[in-house]
This record gives sequence, C-alpha cells and structure tokens, in this order.
Amino acid sequence: MKNLSLLSGLSLALLLAANAHAAGLASQKSSFGTLADGTPIEKYTLSNSQGTQVAVITYGAILQSVVVADKHGAFDDVLLGFDNVHDYELKNNDPHFGATIGRYANRIADGKFSLDGHAYSIPVNAAPNAMHGGPEGFDRHVWKATPTHDKGSVGVTLSYLSADGQMGFPGALDTQVTYSLNERNELRIQFHATTSKPTVVNLTNHGYYNLAGAGNGTILDQVATLHASHYTPVSAKLIPTGEIAPVAGTPMDFLKPTPIGTHIKADHPQLKFAEPKQGGFDFNYVLDTKGDLSKPAVEISDPQSGRHLQLFTTQPAVQFYTSNSLDGSISGKAGKVYGHWGAFALEAEHYPDSPNQPAFPSTRLNPGETFLQTTVLKFSHE
Repeated sequence: MKNLSLLSGLSLALLLAANAHAAGLASQKSSFGTLADGTPIEKYTLSNSQGTQVAVITYGAILQSVVVADKHGAFDDVLLGFDNVHDYELKNNDPHFGATIGRYANRIADGKFSLDGHAYSIPVNAAPNAMHGGPEGFDRHVWKATPTHDKGSVGVTLSYLSADGQMGFPGALDTQVTYSLNERNELRIQFHATTSKPTVVNLTNHGYYNLAGAGNGTILDQVATLHASHYTPVSAKLIPTGEIAPVAGTPMDFLKPTPIGTHIKADHPQLKFAEPKQGGFDFNYVLDTKGDLSKPAVEISDPQSGRHLQLFTTQPAVQFYTSNSLDGSISGKAGKVYGHWGAFALEAEHYPDSPNQPAFPSTRLNPGETFLQTTVLKFSHE
C-alpha cells in the first residue's frame, strides 16, 4: 500500500473499491487541493461492502465520482468530472460536472422575473437567458461539510448560506444538501432550504453519467426509459413555450426502452433547437410518477457493461440532456477526453422558467416554509 500516493485519483478509487467488499459502510475525509485564493477543499469518499464508492467535494458541493461494478465485477467511475479542484474552478471548464445547482436550476428567460410586484434580474450567462443560477451559482462557492452516519447509510451534509440579493435573487437562502450511500447501491441526494424573504428556488444535482465508464465513448447505444408521457416544448431560445405536450409520435418518446441514439439525429425542430448542428436532447420531461419516490422515474442501461441506473425523485420533472455541448476539448479524470454525446444528465427539478410561467408548478418559497427534495440513484448490473 506504500505506493498509493503515486496513483491517480481514479486509480486509487478503483483500488479502494476492489478492496472494500468486507469493509461495510465507511466514510473517508481527504484533501482535494486548494483554490486559486488558497482556500482548502475537502473530499469525502463514501463506500459500502459492494465496492461502490461515491466522492463529494466541498467546492460547489460537487459530486466528484461514482465508482460501480459492471456485470463482470470490474469497477469503473461512471461520472464525468476532474481529478483536481483547479479544473473545476476554471470558468472555461464549466459544464457543471456533478455540481449542486442553485438558486435556480435550468433557464430563466432573459434573466428576469417578478415576485409580488417586484422585478428581479439575474445576470445572463447563457444568452439571452440566466442559466443554473447565473455566472456565480452555488457550484462556485465553498460549502461546509459535516459527516453523517446511521445504521443504514453513510453520508455527508454540505451547507451554504446564500446572501440576500446574491445573483439578484431575493432573500437569504440557507441550503443543505446531503449525499448518502447504502448497501443497496443507492445514492440518495436530499436538498433542504429556507429563506428570509419570498424567493424562487429550484435545486438539483447536475451529474453527467456514462454507464460504460466516464470517457469511454458515447451513450448513444445506452437504453433509456423515461416514465414521462409529456414534456415542455421550447422556443429557439430554449425557453418553454408554456405548452405541456405529449411525447407520443415525437423523437422525445422514451416511454418504452429505446437506445438514446435512435432518434437523436431526427429531423425535428425541437432537436435542432437543443443542438443545431446534429440534434440532441435537452428537454424537461413531466414525470408520470408525480413525486412518488417508490416508483422509478428514469431507467437507463448499458448493454455492453450491463450497468443499470434507476432514478427516483420527489420532483415533478427531469431535464434529460445528452451533453450536446461537449466537443472533445475537455480532458477529464485520468486524462480521458469527454466527447460529443459522451454522457447523459438527469436533472431532477421543477420546470424551466417557472417564475415566468404561471401555469407551471410554483417554485416560490416563503419565510417559514421549507424546500425539500429527494432524488435517489440506484445502481445495479445485469
């Protein structure tokens, strides 16, 4: 074991996973380097007796790695990201890999909304819209971490207080996100938030997954089932039109198991809006599960590795995104290049632009109320 310090972060994670079968639930704290201003960043690695490992860092409350077995018992990291905090901090490396997104996940049209007659402006960072809370969203801040443990899981709770007016949002928002892992290979992500003034809140995790292993080709052959009979069509600005439309008869239909690449290049205006050159998915799916945490909202499997992912959530929707913006210019963990369609993201959340869409489920949070959201990612292999 004396040569562990010479291993890359990914290699170390895989070695620890292979030797974790008899260890039971465990949590390990380590250093993840320092920010440019010298702030130290911590990493918390959660593991179970199956060899599954999940790592979280205090910068951005980012989910940094998810190491799981395939059908042959081989372990790999299926989550895109970086081996060091410097790469997460660089703004030109900003796909929000594994990030905790806030205050408002997804898009707000023109960065503007009104609440109780007051107009608010969020800095535009995905022209012409504000995206994922603006240019200094929750994934650009350091969170305070506290380990958690109970008889059924091991975890870490990260806390951050967003000041009144930060990125233009009203109210001081006190936020906690807890990541926990159990022996059933379930990664539970729980959000909790309270506010000092009426505000809008939409929190999610922005993990990018490739069940063949991060950086191992595209996800086009991976098979998706989205239990969502409707979605919210978008304009050319990628803002919902307000319509809640059936997926039947469109390339957006994943009600039955369908390889992700089957219709991704279809000649359909919605796909061209999401990715003008080749087409792609970047849509808000209205879940038929209606917040029932006992029913899978999304199921995705990789025929080659046999890995299978189920997502359960209390949220009303999932943004299904096929990493259309990745172009091979980003080198991630272990130096692997992340190419076009190299991952899928499942952002369990409320609808985009809800503050400007009265017919959508409300994202308003008042003083004295508590925002609660739970999403569970269950990993298995066949």
